Amino acid sequence: MADSQGDPRVLFVMNLVLSSVFAGVVIWGLSFIDVVAFSWVRVVGLALLLMAITYVVTR
Repeated sequence: MADSQGDPRVLFVMNLVLSSVFAGVVIWGLSFIDVVAFSWVRVVGLALLLMAITYVVTR
């Protein structure tokens, strides 16, 4: 059977969703212990950073 890499669109959406959820949990946790203030801009920024790192590591 051929080695399938999967549909890149599905992989992108999975990366987007999982990175966003993880970023939200991290920023919420840091705001819960008063390290940083919760902000959607911080969540989006961390999610984009995580997506970029994931893309580089998997390529």
